[in-house]
Amino acid sequence: MEYTIQKLAALAGVSTRTLRYYDEIGILKPARINSSGYRIYGQKEVDLLQQILFYRELDIALEDIKEILSDPSFDATEALKEHRKKLLAKRNQLDLLIENVDKTIAQKEGRITMSDKEKFEGFKKKLVEDNEKTYGKEAREKWGDDAVDASNTKVLNMTQEQHESLTNIEKEMFEALKAAIQIGDPACELAQKAADLHKQWITFFWNHYSKEAHAGLAQMYVDDERFKAYYDKVDPKAAEFLRDAIFIYTGTKQ
Repeated sequence: MEYTIQKLAALAGVSTRTLRYYDEIGILKPARINSSGYRIYGQKEVDLLQQILFYRELDIALEDIKEILSDPSFDATEALKEHRKKLLAKRNQLDLLIENVDKTIAQKEGRITMSDKEKFEGFKKKLVEDNEKTYGKEAREKWGDDAVDASNTKVLNMTQEQHESLTNIEKEMFEALKAAIQIGDPACELAQKAADLHKQWITFFWNHYSKEAHAGLAQMYVDDERFKAYYDKVDPKAAEFLRDAIFIYTGTKQ
């Protein structure tokens, strides 16, 4: 069956503007243009749009989706299985947050008591799942399933005080890093303070700390664009500067 752009937009619940944009960036082109100049989409394009919308539902950027779909090894069936797995995880996360809200309402109304640990269950689980979605594959390849699973368990078992301390340490680390960059010396006191705070921060996630692993992680911050972007949000040189400071802090590289 074939669809005009208006009919496909109505079928998929998107705007014709969205489909035109997808055509413009080359992620979803029509099967053909008819004699009247209208975009016509066939079954292949319908299935491709479904895949795109699945990925968008998982908050994956369009440029990344385009790269995934254009990969010669792309397998639509396997992709659907992976979509299902991730959507189930997302549903479980939403169910947990809804349960958390319901419990909080019940507590406010005096019907139940709620421990401080329970109040943060949903947020901690979301932190773990977000990290898995963004960095899980690489982390498991680099450090192994046991190490990553242990780290996730440690996060899920955090107390409210530990969670607040984690947040405060990260904030202080970024402040020290930003100030140290202005000085320009990764060996300066502020830079070394940032490196030490970073060590304190990662030990919330790691069961065992080593200088070599810390230095390796710092190098990954520079090599991996996702990590680099996370640190470079405070300054375009932040990831490299922090790496150099950590190298000095750990004494692993000069």
